[in-house]
Amino acid sequence: MKNWKKNGIAAAILVTVCAGIYVNWLYTEKSTATGLEDTLNAEKVMSTDMLMLSEDASALAAEDQLNNTATDYFAAVRLSRQEARDSAIGLLEEAMAYSDSTKAAESSAQLEDIVQTALSESQIESLVIAKGYTDCVAYMTGEGISVAVAAPEGGLQDADVAVIADIVMNQSDYTLSDIRIVEVQ
Repeated sequence: MKNWKKNGIAAAILVTVCAGIYVNWLYTEKSTATGLEDTLNAEKVMSTDMLMLSEDASALAAEDQLNNTATDYFAAVRLSRQEARDSAIGLLEEAMAYSDSTKAAESSAQLEDIVQTALSESQIESLVIAKGYTDCVAYMTGEGISVAVAAPEGGLQDADVAVIADIVMNQSDYTLSDIRIVEVQ
Protein backbone atom coordinates (compact mmCIF):
# COMPACT_ATOMS: atom_id res chain seq x y z
CA MET A 1 0.00 0.00 0.00
CA LYS A 2 2.85 2.37 0.89
CA ASN A 3 4.60 1.75 -2.45
CA TRP A 4 1.35 2.45 -4.32
CA LYS A 5 1.02 5.81 -2.55
CA LYS A 6 4.59 6.79 -3.44
CA ASN A 7 4.06 5.86 -7.08
CA GLY A 8 0.76 7.73 -7.12
CA ILE A 9 2.37 10.87 -5.70
CA ALA A 10 5.27 10.63 -8.16
CA ALA A 11 2.85 10.18 -11.06
CA ALA A 12 0.73 13.14 -9.92
CA ILE A 13 3.79 15.38 -9.68
CA LEU A 14 5.00 14.20 -13.07
CA VAL A 15 1.64 14.98 -14.65
CA THR A 16 1.64 18.43 -13.02
CA VAL A 17 5.15 19.20 -14.26
CA CYS A 18 4.31 18.03 -17.79
CA ALA A 19 1.12 20.12 -17.79
CA GLY A 20 3.15 23.15 -16.71
CA ILE A 21 5.63 22.61 -19.51
CA TYR A 22 2.79 22.28 -22.02
CA VAL A 23 1.12 25.49 -20.81
CA ASN A 24 4.49 27.29 -20.90
CA TRP A 25 5.03 26.09 -24.45
CA LEU A 26 1.57 27.27 -25.48
CA TYR A 27 2.14 30.68 -23.89
CA THR A 28 5.56 31.23 -25.49
CA GLU A 29 4.29 30.00 -28.86
CA LYS A 30 1.52 32.62 -28.90
CA SER A 31 3.63 35.48 -27.54
CA THR A 32 6.34 35.43 -30.20
CA ALA A 33 5.83 38.10 -32.83
CA THR A 34 7.85 37.94 -36.03
CA GLY A 35 8.29 41.66 -36.44
CA LEU A 36 6.91 45.13 -35.92
CA GLU A 37 5.60 45.25 -39.47
CA ASP A 38 3.26 42.34 -38.70
CA THR A 39 1.35 44.34 -36.11
CA LEU A 40 1.62 47.90 -37.43
CA ASN A 41 1.03 49.59 -40.74
CA ALA A 42 4.31 49.56 -42.73
CA GLU A 43 3.97 53.27 -43.55
CA LYS A 44 3.82 54.16 -39.85
CA VAL A 45 6.89 52.05 -39.13
CA MET A 46 8.84 53.70 -41.98
CA SER A 47 7.70 57.21 -41.04
CA THR A 48 9.98 60.15 -41.76
CA ASP A 49 9.39 61.52 -38.26
CA MET A 50 12.35 60.98 -35.95
CA LEU A 51 12.10 60.19 -32.30
CA MET A 52 14.83 61.77 -30.21
CA LEU A 53 15.52 60.03 -26.95
CA SER A 54 16.64 62.04 -23.97
CA GLU A 55 19.37 60.75 -21.71
CA ASP A 56 16.76 59.57 -19.17
CA ALA A 57 14.85 57.63 -21.80
CA SER A 58 18.08 56.11 -23.09
CA ALA A 59 19.01 55.00 -19.59
CA LEU A 60 15.55 53.48 -19.07
CA ALA A 61 15.81 51.64 -22.39
CA ALA A 62 19.24 50.24 -21.41
CA GLU A 63 17.91 49.17 -18.00
CA ASP A 64 14.91 47.49 -19.64
CA GLN A 65 17.27 45.61 -21.98
CA LEU A 66 19.32 44.41 -18.99
CA ASN A 67 16.16 43.26 -17.18
CA ASN A 68 15.03 41.37 -20.29
CA THR A 69 18.44 39.72 -20.57
CA ALA A 70 18.31 38.53 -16.95
CA THR A 71 14.72 37.33 -17.37
CA ASP A 72 15.70 35.48 -20.54
CA TYR A 73 18.60 33.86 -18.68
CA PHE A 74 16.36 32.53 -15.90
CA ALA A 75 13.75 31.30 -18.38
CA ALA A 76 16.41 29.55 -20.48
CA VAL A 77 17.96 27.85 -17.44
CA ARG A 78 14.57 26.65 -16.19
CA LEU A 79 13.65 25.34 -19.63
CA SER A 80 16.98 23.55 -20.05
CA ARG A 81 16.71 22.01 -16.59
CA GLN A 82 13.14 20.87 -17.26
CA GLU A 83 14.01 19.34 -20.64
CA ALA A 84 16.87 17.37 -19.07
CA ARG A 85 14.57 16.11 -16.33
CA ASP A 86 11.83 15.18 -18.78
CA SER A 87 14.33 13.18 -20.80
CA ALA A 88 15.58 11.37 -17.70
CA ILE A 89 12.03 10.69 -16.52
CA GLY A 90 11.10 9.29 -19.92
CA LEU A 91 14.07 6.94 -19.85
CA LEU A 92 13.29 5.82 -16.31
CA GLU A 93 9.64 5.17 -17.14
CA GLU A 94 10.69 3.15 -20.17
CA ALA A 95 13.15 1.19 -18.04
CA MET A 96 10.42 0.53 -15.47
CA ALA A 97 8.05 -0.74 -18.15
CA TYR A 98 10.51 -3.20 -19.70
CA SER A 99 12.53 -4.30 -16.66
CA ASP A 100 12.20 -6.93 -14.01
CA SER A 101 11.04 -5.96 -10.54
CA THR A 102 14.55 -5.23 -9.20
CA LYS A 103 15.44 -2.77 -11.93
CA ALA A 104 11.93 -1.32 -11.85
CA ALA A 105 12.36 -0.63 -8.13
CA GLU A 106 15.71 1.09 -8.79
CA SER A 107 14.13 3.16 -11.57
CA SER A 108 11.24 4.06 -9.29
CA ALA A 109 13.68 5.21 -6.61
CA GLN A 110 15.57 7.34 -9.14
CA LEU A 111 12.30 8.82 -10.38
CA GLU A 112 11.28 9.66 -6.84
CA ASP A 113 14.70 11.28 -6.28
CA ILE A 114 14.26 13.45 -9.41
CA VAL A 115 10.81 14.53 -8.27
CA GLN A 116 12.07 15.32 -4.75
CA THR A 117 14.97 17.34 -6.18
CA ALA A 118 12.60 19.31 -8.40
CA LEU A 119 10.35 20.06 -5.43
CA SER A 120 13.28 21.17 -3.27
CA GLU A 121 14.62 23.45 -6.00
CA SER A 122 11.18 24.94 -6.51
CA GLN A 123 10.74 25.58 -2.79
CA ILE A 124 14.15 27.26 -2.55
CA GLU A 125 13.41 29.44 -5.60
CA SER A 126 10.02 30.45 -4.19
CA LEU A 127 11.44 31.35 -0.78
CA VAL A 128 14.29 33.38 -2.25
CA ILE A 129 11.84 35.31 -4.44
CA ALA A 130 9.57 35.77 -1.40
CA LYS A 131 12.48 37.45 0.39
CA GLY A 132 12.34 40.24 -2.21
CA TYR A 133 14.76 39.14 -4.91
CA THR A 134 13.56 39.58 -8.48
CA ASP A 135 14.27 36.07 -9.76
CA CYS A 136 16.18 32.96 -8.78
CA VAL A 137 17.12 29.54 -10.15
CA ALA A 138 18.42 26.70 -7.97
CA TYR A 139 20.18 23.65 -9.40
CA MET A 140 20.93 20.70 -7.11
CA THR A 141 23.55 18.05 -7.80
CA GLY A 142 25.15 15.35 -5.71
CA GLU A 143 28.14 17.60 -5.02
CA GLY A 144 26.23 20.74 -4.02
CA ILE A 145 23.72 23.36 -5.01
CA SER A 146 24.09 26.41 -7.22
CA VAL A 147 21.70 29.30 -6.73
CA ALA A 148 21.63 32.02 -9.40
CA VAL A 149 19.97 35.20 -8.14
CA ALA A 150 19.06 38.34 -10.06
CA ALA A 151 21.35 41.06 -8.79
CA PRO A 152 19.56 43.63 -6.65
CA GLU A 153 20.45 47.30 -7.02
CA GLY A 154 23.95 47.66 -5.61
CA GLY A 155 24.73 43.95 -6.04
CA LEU A 156 24.58 41.08 -3.58
CA GLN A 157 25.86 41.99 -0.14
CA ASP A 158 27.08 39.63 2.60
CA ALA A 159 23.66 39.84 4.28
CA ASP A 160 21.96 38.77 1.02
CA VAL A 161 24.29 35.78 0.69
CA ALA A 162 23.59 34.82 4.32
CA VAL A 163 19.81 34.98 3.79
CA ILE A 164 19.99 32.85 0.64
CA ALA A 165 22.37 30.33 2.25
CA ASP A 166 20.05 30.06 5.28
CA ILE A 167 17.09 29.30 3.01
CA VAL A 168 19.06 26.61 1.18
CA MET A 169 20.30 24.97 4.37
CA ASN A 170 16.79 24.93 5.86
CA GLN A 171 15.25 23.38 2.74
CA SER A 172 17.96 20.85 1.97
CA ASP A 173 20.70 18.73 3.52
CA TYR A 174 23.50 20.85 2.08
CA THR A 175 26.10 22.53 4.28
CA LEU A 176 27.45 26.02 3.74
CA SER A 177 30.48 24.67 1.87
CA ASP A 178 28.17 22.92 -0.64
CA ILE A 179 26.31 26.12 -1.58
CA ARG A 180 27.35 28.34 -4.50
CA ILE A 181 25.49 31.61 -4.95
CA VAL A 182 25.87 33.35 -8.29
CA GLU A 183 24.81 36.93 -8.98
CA VAL A 184 23.18 37.38 -12.40
CA GLN A 185 23.55 40.87 -13.84
